[in-house]
Amino acid sequence: MEPQRLIFHIDVNSAFLSWESVYRLEKDPKALDLRTIPSAVGGDAASRHGIVLAKSTPAKKFGITTGEPIVQALKKCPGLTVVPANFQIYTEKSRQLMAILSDYTPDIEKFSIDEAFLDMTSTIHLFGPPLTVANQIRERVLSELGFTVNVGLAPNKLLAKMASDFKKPNLCHTLFADEIAKKMWPLPIGELFFVGHSAKNKMKSIGIHTIGDLAACDVNYLKHLLGEKYALLIHDYACGIDNSPVGERDPIYKGYGNSTTLSRDIDDYDAARQVLLSLCETVGARLRHDHVLCDCVCVEIKDWDFHSQSHQTTLNNPTDSTAIIYEHACKLLKEFWDGTPLRLIGVRATKITEDGYSQLSLFESEQSRKMKEMEKAVDHIRNKFGMDSVMRASFLKEDKIVEHVTGKGKHL
Repeated sequence: MEPQRLIFHIDVNSAFLSWESVYRLEKDPKALDLRTIPSAVGGDAASRHGIVLAKSTPAKKFGITTGEPIVQALKKCPGLTVVPANFQIYTEKSRQLMAILSDYTPDIEKFSIDEAFLDMTSTIHLFGPPLTVANQIRERVLSELGFTVNVGLAPNKLLAKMASDFKKPNLCHTLFADEIAKKMWPLPIGELFFVGHSAKNKMKSIGIHTIGDLAACDVNYLKHLLGEKYALLIHDYACGIDNSPVGERDPIYKGYGNSTTLSRDIDDYDAARQVLLSLCETVGARLRHDHVLCDCVCVEIKDWDFHSQSHQTTLNNPTDSTAIIYEHACKLLKEFWDGTPLRLIGVRATKITEDGYSQLSLFESEQSRKMKEMEKAVDHIRNKFGMDSVMRASFLKEDKIVEHVTGKGKHL
C-alpha cells in the first residue's frame, strides 16, 4: 500500500519587501527595517508613478493593497516609505531559499519567485513528524536567511497552498481531508485558488458565497454558468481534489515562450486573442528558425491583482505552425480564464523535438500544407526586411492592446 502523499507549500511573507529589508540590513545592520514601518516596494515615490508590488504589515493597516497605484497608496498614507524594486536581489534571495528546501527533498516545484511545493512523501521519514519538519524549515529560513515563510501541509498541492494562506506571518498550518469541512469550507468563495473576480461574482449571483457552498453545488448547474472544464476544475478544488504532481514548472532550455505586460488591463476574450496571436507568431517563428517542433502548448496569465494561472494541452502531432499553436492557445484560454481583468499573457511551447524526427500526420490537409508554406515565406520576408514588413490586419487597429511583439522572446 502506497503511503499517503504529503505536500508542503512554502510561501515567503511579503517577499519583495522582506528581501529588500534583509538586503539593506546586511549592508548596514543599523539601517531601518522596512518591515517595521509603513513601507512599500515598487514604483517611484518622487514621480508618484508605478504600482505597489509589496507592502509591510504596518502599511496594510492604512488599507494599502498590492497592485494599487503608488499615487493612491500615498493618499492613504502620506508618510509611506516607497523604495524601488531590485529584482536581481530578489532572485538571489529566492535561490537561497530553494537551496535550503532542496535539503529536504529532490521533488521541488518552484511555483513562483517566492513560492515552492515540496513532495515530502518519500523523504519525510528521514527527518521526523511532518509538523516538526515544517517548523524546522520555517525556523531555518528565519535564522539563516533573515525572513519569514508560511508552510502549508496537506495531501495535495491545492490544499497545501490553501493552508499556507491561513493566518500569517511565520506560521505552519495543516489542511488534511478530515479538516476541509472545518478549515476550508467556511471561507469566502473568492479565497479558493483559481477563482477570480468574475467567477466569484457569477457564483455569488446564484447564492454561492462560501467554498462549502460550491462543494455542495450540482456541478452540472455550474457547467452552464462557468463552462464545463472550468466548472469541473473549481468544483474538484472546493472538494479538496487535486491530483497534479509536484514537478519543475520552468525547466531551462526545454521550451520556447514569450509573454507581454499589457498596455491596459483587458477582460474580453477577443482582445485577449489578439495578444495571443502576437505571442504565437514569435513562438512559431522561433521554432521554425531552430528547425524544432513542439508537442505541448501552455498559456499563462496574470490578472490585475497579480494572481498567476497556467493551463496546457498536449497536441495530437508535433508542430511549428503559428496557426496550430494559436488555435490551441485560444482554446486553453477559454477553458480556464474566468474573465478577471488581465495585465499579462504568455504562451509557451514545450516538449521539443527535432523537425526531422516527428511522425507526419497522414491526414494533413492541402490547406494546412499551404499555411505552413505561407508561414515560412513570411518568416523569410521578416528576416530580410524586418518584423513590421508583414503585419496582420488586426495589428493595424488604432486601439491596440499590445504592440506587435518583435522580440525574440526567451527560452523556458
